[in-house]
Amino acid sequence: MKYRHILVLVMAALVSVASLAKDITVDDSYSPGERFARYKASHPELEWPVQTFRAGQSIAFERPYKRVDGRDLHADFFYPSVENQNGQAVVLVHGGGWRSGNKSHFYPLANLLAQRGYLVMTPEYRLSVEARYPAGMTDISDAISWLRQRAEDFSINPEKIALGGGSSGGQMAALAGHAAQSGKYHSQPAQNTIVNAVIDLDGVLDFTTPLALQFENKKQQKSAAALWLGGTYEELPEIWAEASATHHLHPQSPPTLIISSGQPRFTAGHAEITGYLTKHHIIHQYIELNKTIHTFWLFEPYLSQTAQWIDTFLQRVQKQGEQQ
Repeated sequence: MKYRHILVLVMAALVSVASLAKDITVDDSYSPGERFARYKASHPELEWPVQTFRAGQSIAFERPYKRVDGRDLHADFFYPSVENQNGQAVVLVHGGGWRSGNKSHFYPLANLLAQRGYLVMTPEYRLSVEARYPAGMTDISDAISWLRQRAEDFSINPEKIALGGGSSGGQMAALAGHAAQSGKYHSQPAQNTIVNAVIDLDGVLDFTTPLALQFENKKQQKSAAALWLGGTYEELPEIWAEASATHHLHPQSPPTLIISSGQPRFTAGHAEITGYLTKHHIIHQYIELNKTIHTFWLFEPYLSQTAQWIDTFLQRVQKQGEQQ
């Protein structure tokens, strides 16, 4: 009877825990495998990246950085060797139309950057199937704040954190980086989410341009952007503007690297960004590939090229910082 009573208590506890768990909808329609299968025939140059590791490198998976809505959000970390570390961190935000994708998609790029001396963080964030804008933006800001507060633990300089992303993740990175001064996406008033560089891989920079609206604001069926932002441009024009990095430019905007696949729609607004940064003497660079696939950073030969471009740009930012 005693053991039966204990069993009843254990089962009741399990039911109680289960009732507290939150069901999370997952959209796995976007993945590297899906992209490779779709584009390999038309782009025979595409090759799967092969991961190799150097002595002294290490990786930490699934470290919680935030608890929200009854669950933890996690991040993975790629550490450089102690001998190779340069004190600079890079936070990479995965893409997937704001509703799909996974932080693991950036593992190959994170690994190559770690080999160049960077501490790389790939955070999980709430997608639109779970929570609409600005929830994911708040998560990214909290990830940066969390990392800054633990800079010593990660052997990085808190003033040397770059924020990058691909596709929708590039849009979010550019938006978070340029809006950091205003604290627009901060969850707490005292947060510091200022980054020393933004890296946008084929991410929209201005939702309100005719080019972006042509592709992102479908009338018959809500687009991925409309589902994330909570409505079409006609319904919520102020939100579409607010979610555009171009609407948060300021004289202290961070140095910005934009790498385009060569498909103009994905970097709509880049001319306004680069024009503004030029006017205010802020480091920037726009690199355009020859109309390759949208998610070029997932595969070779573009993966290694992307890592090199990012490294070269961040070295340029670092050199200017040393001269000031």
